[in-house]
Formats: sequence, C-alpha cells, structure tokens
Amino acid sequence: MIFRPIVPQEINTVLAQVRPDPSTAVSAEMVRARLADGEYRLNWIWVAEPCPGRAPLAVAIWWGSPTDTRPSHLDALFARSDPMWASAAPRRRTPSVPGPTTDPRSAVAAALLVAAHRVFAAEGLAPPPDYHLLLPSGWRDRPEVAASVAWRRRAAEAAGLRLSAERLRFERSTGRPVPSLSDRLLFAPESDDEVFVDLFRRSLLRSLDTTSTREVLRTGAAAHARSEVAFYHREMRGRRSWWRTARTATGQVVGFVIPTHNSVVPMVGYLGILPEFRGRGYAAELLAEATRILVAETHSEVVRAETNLTNHPMVAALELVGYRDRIRRLVFSAA
Repeated sequence: MIFRPIVPQEINTVLAQVRPDPSTAVSAEMVRARLADGEYRLNWIWVAEPCPGRAPLAVAIWWGSPTDTRPSHLDALFARSDPMWASAAPRRRTPSVPGPTTDPRSAVAAALLVAAHRVFAAEGLAPPPDYHLLLPSGWRDRPEVAASVAWRRRAAEAAGLRLSAERLRFERSTGRPVPSLSDRLLFAPESDDEVFVDLFRRSLLRSLDTTSTREVLRTGAAAHARSEVAFYHREMRGRRSWWRTARTATGQVVGFVIPTHNSVVPMVGYLGILPEFRGRGYAAELLAEATRILVAETHSEVVRAETNLTNHPMVAALELVGYRDRIRRLVFSAA
C-alpha cells in the first residue's frame, strides 16, 4: 500500500473518488474551487493506492486558509467500500494502525491518516490537525448519516484523533429585524488589538467553550488569546472596524464581540463575557449587536454563529436573538 500526496496530472482520477454522501458535502467541484482559491493544496490531498497507477482506495483532504503554510484541519475523508487493501501491497509499506478496525474503509482510511500525520509531524505540525465533519441537526436519528459517520469515526480514533466535541452551527435570516433586548450596554469600536487580547484572556476563565478550554490547556490563556485575535484580524475577511467592546452605563467593561466574515458568509466569530458579569443575560445583547452590524455591513441572506453542544447559556442566547440550529460540526482531535 502506498500513501502519498497527489500530483497535478492525476487530479481527475482522484476526484472521481470524491462523492458527497450523508456526512460529507465535499464534491469534486468544491475541491476544484478550493484548489483555485488556495484553501486546498495538492500536497494537502493524500491518497492510499494499492500499487502505482491504480485508482486510489481512499482520499483525505485537508483545509487551510489561503495564507496558511500548513493545513488547519481535515475537511473530507473518502474510502471505497470494498478496498481489500490489507492484501493489496507489502505490509512493510503500511503504517501500523492502533486498535481494531472492523470496517475495511476505516482500516485503509486510518492507515492513510497515520502516514500523513507522520509527514506533518516531521514538518513541525504537531499535534495533527483536527478532523471536522459537518452533519445535519438530529443526525443520530438518521441511520444513513450515522452509518456514514461511524466508519469515519473509527478511522479518526485509530489514527489518534480520539477526542470528540460537537458544535452547533446556528443561522439567522438577515431579512428579519434584530430584537432590541435592552439598553443596559454601551457598545464601542476599539482600534487597539491589545485591548481585545486582554479581554479575550480574561474571558477564558471558566469558559464553557470546550474548544477554547482545550487550547488553553495546551498553550496557556495568554498565548491562545493572542493567537485568536491575530486569526480574526489577519485571516478572516470581516472588517476590523466591526469589533466591539461592551460596557455598562457606569463604564464597567462587560465583554466583547467579534463580528466577522469567513470565506462564505458573515458570522459571529467570537463573543466573550468576563466571569464577574456572567449569568445576567449579557451574551444575548452582544449577539444582537453583532447581528445588527453584520446585517448592516454585508449583503448575505444569513448570519452564522457556532457554539458547543454543552454550552447551554450560549445556546439559549442564540435562540433568544432568533438563531436556529441548522448544522452540527463534529470535531475529532488528538489533544
């Protein structure tokens, strides 16, 4: 078995294996578009092939922003349902895969991920990138979706991506008026990134956002805060002038919100409430302000926001402002 990134002349052969299914919306057309805009790269698309010149048995596609030098996360994983890969090539060329994998798709996909992770690690990318699956709300109750997720989950876990978190993607139509919840807070732009770094760091204490908590444990609150502010400032397509701090009428800083725009739609990038002001309903007011800015400044039909499945206060705030749960993001990570 051979595991490697693809080369330009085989793109058509590889894309023939890229077919959307119940848990993956990535299509051949999407791959071509993202290659053109730099979100995919040829060396971020890996294949498992039984021998040179044969059609691939599995394809893995990593994503990154156009300015990234390394992939940010695994965006899609495909495998043939009848690979018979275990006998297709000498075992000395197949990376060892920890743990049992009963579905042949899981086995070949896991081996492919292990091989790619080793190369990424040698290039300084460790831990390996997370794996993101975009799923419909209520996906567990849909057998065809659950089955499509199952073999991919086993592959991710066997390749070392054993931690999982589920995030809710909310959407809100820009055609509906944004509710005015109260006049308790005063919102203002702030040009100094260091102010947002400080507010971000302070808001991480006892945060219910599991993604942020994991990064704090790995790199520390200060480093994570600085990294996130830099990401929203330099990597996202929203305007820096949209960012807002929030204060009470007496001048106490309550928190901040970063309205932004990814490569597709406007979104509430990050919202932070300082610990001493939590539990007072301020999150909904920051959400409403961010939504008003995005409605006024963009021409999209929807605004998006995400939060963890377990972040019940944020879920309640999103629903109060009129957002509705549309998609689930299942994230598998190594640490």
